[in-house]
Amino acid sequence: MDLKSNEPFWLLKNGLVASYPSLKNDEECDVLIIGGGITGSLIAHQMIKDGYQTILIDKREVCNGSTSATTSMLQYEIDVPLYKLIEMIGEKGAVESYKACSKSIDQIAKLTKEIKSRSGFKRKQSLYFASKKKDAIWLEKEYEARKKAGFDVAWLGTEEIEEKFSFQNTYGGILSKHGASIDAFKFAHELLRFNVNKGLKIFDKTEMKSVKYLRDHNLALTTDGFNIKAKKIIYCIGYESKMLIKENFVNLKSTYAIVSEIDKDKFKNIEHTLVWNTDDPYIYMRSTDDERLLIGGGDEDFYDPEKRDSVLDKKEKEIRRHLKRIQPDYHFYTDFIWAGTFGETKDGLPYIGTHDQFKNSYFVLGFGGNGITFSVTGMEMASAFMKNETHKLSEYFKFGR
Repeated sequence: MDLKSNEPFWLLKNGLVASYPSLKNDEECDVLIIGGGITGSLIAHQMIKDGYQTILIDKREVCNGSTSATTSMLQYEIDVPLYKLIEMIGEKGAVESYKACSKSIDQIAKLTKEIKSRSGFKRKQSLYFASKKKDAIWLEKEYEARKKAGFDVAWLGTEEIEEKFSFQNTYGGILSKHGASIDAFKFAHELLRFNVNKGLKIFDKTEMKSVKYLRDHNLALTTDGFNIKAKKIIYCIGYESKMLIKENFVNLKSTYAIVSEIDKDKFKNIEHTLVWNTDDPYIYMRSTDDERLLIGGGDEDFYDPEKRDSVLDKKEKEIRRHLKRIQPDYHFYTDFIWAGTFGETKDGLPYIGTHDQFKNSYFVLGFGGNGITFSVTGMEMASAFMKNETHKLSEYFKFGR
């Protein structure tokens, strides 16, 4: 599956960070990770840390799938509002899911220090504003739910939002203290390099053709005819899991993003803030570490890469109209535009866990706007799986829920 258009900002900005060999002989390991994006790099880090002999394969160059197209906003807020998620799965599961995402941001901060990352991790606040007057009613309800759950939030009125951020035509919003941004493409590469030095084996341009699921191990066969014998397989294949798993557990969506020219002074009002609104689909934006403005949105059902990419110009105009509504006097000079594919689940939660059809295997599939933070939670959950332990979130993230 083609997960992105051919000019995502992060890929062009960073260039060819690293290259790894393809598999040219049979291998054996404790853990085989399939998928070399941000999720696979995080899980590989955990497996190496836990002392497992680990191999990671990817059919592309590593990090060249959806990781190169992510907007890299790190939020504890899930696409489904907390008060709605409480109605869907109960207060305990909903609050624990939100808190797991919050905790994940702190874990990423620690990881960037541990590996001496230069991926531009920055702590930021988050503004979630009502784009229509009617949305303010349920958004205030969401504010109360988050406040009750213990999150550091404040309600801003229309005038306060205009005073703090110069945004017009808003109807109040939630200001959250906990968020961050990062260059996930660069961070994933750094994690892989760090763990190669600790024994991780990486083979890119290496595609899994089939797997024999045996009693105490699995045998993965590549398209080039080589075998990898692994005690456990962890699938970190994101949206491509839809091609592997038969049931309809995720809806694929196309999303679009634009990045401005560099402007040192223009974006100071949101330099330390992630911004998104209540539109459906919502618009989201952040500044980058090289002083640009990144705006995403325009989501629609994914049909095929050609159709997705054919409307890039149309989507650019659509996104810019949204910006014009809240900042009428602001002119946005587009430098980059791209499209990506992501997955949307019924409850906004990931699928992390075992599947009946895949023996000795585990899936870490972070979906929606929290793919990265869900993947960090997946590190803890995958570690528990390897020790035959259960995790408190397994019930809420499992297949068949």
